[in-house]
Amino acid sequence: MSPAAILAHGLKKSYGSVAAVDGVDLEVPRGSFFGFLGPNGAGKSTTIRLLTGLIPADSGTVEILGRRLPEDELEIKRRIGLVPDESLLFDRLTGAEFLEFVGRMYGLDRATAIDRAGGLLDLLELARDRKIIGEYSKGMRKRVALAASLIHHPELFLMDEPFEGVDAVGARLMKDILIDQVRRGATVFLTSHVLEVVERLCDRIAIINRGTIVTSGTLEDLRASGESLEDAFVRVLGAERQLERLDWL
Repeated sequence: MSPAAILAHGLKKSYGSVAAVDGVDLEVPRGSFFGFLGPNGAGKSTTIRLLTGLIPADSGTVEILGRRLPEDELEIKRRIGLVPDESLLFDRLTGAEFLEFVGRMYGLDRATAIDRAGGLLDLLELARDRKIIGEYSKGMRKRVALAASLIHHPELFLMDEPFEGVDAVGARLMKDILIDQVRRGATVFLTSHVLEVVERLCDRIAIINRGTIVTSGTLEDLRASGESLEDAFVRVLGAERQLERLDWL
């Protein structure tokens, strides 16, 4: 079995004349907490959609947990947990009903799905009431999306801005859950614009810009002596500039 949880080579995806992902090579070791960074529009979300088989690549190869896309797409989807940037939830269901549905879709029997749904609602401090998801706040929707990614106990998590809109207490809880999953041998691959979160959680990082990986390695490899991750990120992208001031501001 491949030692990599994710192995992509020459991955390309264009929309018209615009290359959203342009020859991405990516290797994510099993058991790692991997941060996938880049500015807005760099190709992060498109890459995650390619890695999960949600959209087809124009060219290139993808292996997830030792299996190839698209040949082994169904088996791959059984073994991964996804938190997309846009929380694709069923707004007319309660949290418990949605999680039971997701568990059943992953092949859990009804009793197990109900039991795990209740446990996850408690773990993520979500009420077991009749409130439907359409009435949830953005942070609560992110917590439900995380619960849905956990219910079948996957080996790999792919997460697009999982902490966006989540309050400090909820974010801390979610981080602790993910750290525990990595300790148990799972792999987490996430994007985030909050570099302090990535700096605290991730042991390996790749930076994408204009559809191309510009650097990849351990957190310590990326940072020069004494640098913060934010400093390194700006330096790698060549985005440092003198602040222009407005006379009236």
